[in-house]
Amino acid sequence: MDLYEYQAKHLFDSHGIPVTPGEVCTTPGAAHEAARKIGAAVVVKAQVKTGGRGKAGGVKLAATPQEAQDRAEDILGLDISGHVVRRVLVTQATDIAEEYYVSFLLDRANRAFLAMASVEGGVDIEEVAATRPEALALVRIDAIDGVDAEVAGRIVEAAGFPANIRDQVVAILLNLWTVMVVEDATLVEVNPLVLSTDGTVLALDGKVTLDDNANYRHASHADLVDRDATDPIELRAQALDLNYVKLEGEVGIVGNGAGLVMSTLDVVAYAGEAFGGVRPANFLDIGGGASAEVMSNGLDIVLNDPEVLAVFVNVFGGITACDAVANGIVQAVDMLAARGEPITKPIVCRIDGNNAPEGRRILTDFGHPLVEMVETMDEAARRVAELAAERRAGSAS
Repeated sequence: MDLYEYQAKHLFDSHGIPVTPGEVCTTPGAAHEAARKIGAAVVVKAQVKTGGRGKAGGVKLAATPQEAQDRAEDILGLDISGHVVRRVLVTQATDIAEEYYVSFLLDRANRAFLAMASVEGGVDIEEVAATRPEALALVRIDAIDGVDAEVAGRIVEAAGFPANIRDQVVAILLNLWTVMVVEDATLVEVNPLVLSTDGTVLALDGKVTLDDNANYRHASHADLVDRDATDPIELRAQALDLNYVKLEGEVGIVGNGAGLVMSTLDVVAYAGEAFGGVRPANFLDIGGGASAEVMSNGLDIVLNDPEVLAVFVNVFGGITACDAVANGIVQAVDMLAARGEPITKPIVCRIDGNNAPEGRRILTDFGHPLVEMVETMDEAARRVAELAAERRAGSAS
């Protein structure tokens, strides 16, 4: 999960990293009050999870509370790279002497962590890496040993930070590493890390990505989810503890096991090329040991996506028995009918493996006109793509 700047800076502050005081506002009037409380010049910053805010007009300086209100009115509702601004951060302006860059990230390719640092901050670090790679220090971090004062000192030296701020930067790096480890982050970034004219080094902006796989260790991280910006179907799936990702397509996918679901996405996308570019609408893995209830919940989620025109249930029974899958399909269809929402979208099923004959018998006996079985994955993918294309053509006519 990517955090907003204000959330990242709150985490930084809680772990001893100096940041500028500020307040999150959703109305121009609140921005006026926040600036009044700060009692100095402020910066009004759009809170969106994308870069290029400054170039898009999403970062404005305000000398007075009234100017802060006016700038907030300009920024709220602004569309920045497809992200609509719903809140702004009103934070105290800083007199900047120098701008730097520091970060820690998970280097999956090398199964380790990586520190990145530069004395050329405040700009797109990818641009620095591409045009002046010598200006960006890269220091491998041992996943077991982590970052201590010695390692932090090596990062500072490699990046060429001035000697007079070495101790401040080392302290910030140590605390930034604490954020990385304690909060189970895969990225912590400060850009820019600034030296103010009074000699203080502080985090002026921040970016944090948290590992969702560690959510069970962090109940408080649930409060960081932006529910207004999250697809309501994804929120429902999260509440049901389903591994679901919304995509942009027409074929709903339900499978057991991440590998099988990924393969299903591929075969559906390939089959869809013959039917006007039909694509998968989601990733939904019900898990290797799914029950009938889990199957039913998953199908309910997918069928209620208005973008889905047809559904592909692809299950290879192992721990998950095919009869449980079939019973889950029957339960989902019956449950929707009982709610007054009978299914109107075709469901193509390919079930094989553990207890597959019983699963097929259950669906055959169920005999619903919109539920059909196809023997192989490739044939089922082609059939569901064909059905989705037919429904798309019908809705367009």
